[in-house]
Parts: sequence; structure tokens; C-alpha cells
Amino acid sequence: MAHNGKRIALTALTLLSLTLFGCAAVPRAARDPRDPWQRMNRVTFRFDMGFYDHIGTPVARTYVRVVPHPIRTGISNFFNNLTYPTVIVNDLLQGKMVDFARDTGRLLVNTTLGFGGLFDPAVHLGMPRERRDFGQTFGKWGIGTGPYLVLPFLGPSDVRDAIGLVPAEYTDPLHYVQNTWADYGTRTVGIVDTDTRLQPTLHLIRHSLDPYSFARHVYLAQREFMVNGPPPANSAAQELKELQGGGN
Repeated sequence: MAHNGKRIALTALTLLSLTLFGCAAVPRAARDPRDPWQRMNRVTFRFDMGFYDHIGTPVARTYVRVVPHPIRTGISNFFNNLTYPTVIVNDLLQGKMVDFARDTGRLLVNTTLGFGGLFDPAVHLGMPRERRDFGQTFGKWGIGTGPYLVLPFLGPSDVRDAIGLVPAEYTDPLHYVQNTWADYGTRTVGIVDTDTRLQPTLHLIRHSLDPYSFARHVYLAQREFMVNGPPPANSAAQELKELQGGGN
């Protein structure tokens, strides 16, 4: 179905745009070698932040005001449970067989005893939440990140993680929903839930010295940690220094 492939189309369109316009978008004074497309990325970043300021955040605030907290928690649990086919596939691809068994158990427990994932009994059985994706797996395989990349609506990424969105579409259970209204309706609720959980992070970004640089550093540090573990102490200190200085 065409609407189920929207993330694939968006990723393909973004990568095509980079091919056509990437060279012209490289600023001479870019200080971070991970971000050669900074000029283009900043334009996309401003678009994304404008979307959140005028649409995403007002909708999220209304959602919090109208929907009781226990129901919001159940919705968040439901969408977290939907990510577990992707987590389980990446457990296998990374050779983490113990994690594969535990995460499979978590999916089964929460889908059955948790009424489709609305509740999270698995966490009380020693099966904590995990996050794994194809971008992380590609990194574990030794594939480089490629340049930093800001995607329309989806926010911070890099070329490796953007490519990882393609197989992720096929491990998303919503890809196989045949009813258009159910598909769009579920995805819309999921977007609102995600936007709501992003609000504390967006608040920090908005009030930083250079929101673009802050978001870039936080994203790249988080992805580096997911692939390679914690950085050396001197590297962390340098990152903090750059953030405080609001570097390009």
C-alpha cells in the first residue's frame, strides 16, 4: 500500500535531494566535519522546529490536558510494544541471543497479559524495555554514520540511520494493516504520543544557546553511545565545551 511506504518515500526523496544539492550546501566555515551539509540541515531544522512550535506542541498540550494520565500511559505502552518486532529482529542481526529470548518473551507477555501492550507486566518480571534499530545494527557491523542529516518532520539523523528507516518500515506491524482508516488513525495517535514525550527535550533545545548545534550534539552522542558504549572522559569534556560555546 502506498501510504504504508511514506517513510521509504521520504527517505528516498531526502537522499535524492542531497545528491542534487549537497555540494552547493556545504558552508566554508563548517567546524564539525560530521556536518558538511549544515546549511541545508539548518533550513530543515528551522522547518521542523516551526512545525513543532505551531502544530506539534499545541496538539501535545491539548492531548495532555484532555486525556487522563493512566490512558496516556497505556497508549505509550501500546506503541512501545509495537516497536518490539524491530527490536527482536535487530537482536538477531547483532547476535544477541539472550536479549532475543528476553525481548521475545517481553513481546509475548505484554501482548497477552498486557492486553495488546496497554499494560507492561513484563517489566515486573525482569524484562526491561530495550531500544534497538537498524541504524544501530549497521553501526555494530562497522558501517560508518555518513554525514549528519536532518529529516523533514523526523528530525535529527545521519545517512546510516536514514537508510535504516527502510527495513524498519517492514518490521513495523502497522505496515501490514490493510484498513486505511485504522492505519492512519493509529499512526496519528502514535505521532501525538511521540510529540508529547518529546516536549521536555524540545524545551531544552529551544532554550539552548544554539538550538541546532545542541540538537546535533545530543543526537550524535546518543547514537554513538548506542553503538559503541560510553565515550572516553576527555571526549565527553570536549563535547560539553562545544555545547557551552554554541559551536557551528
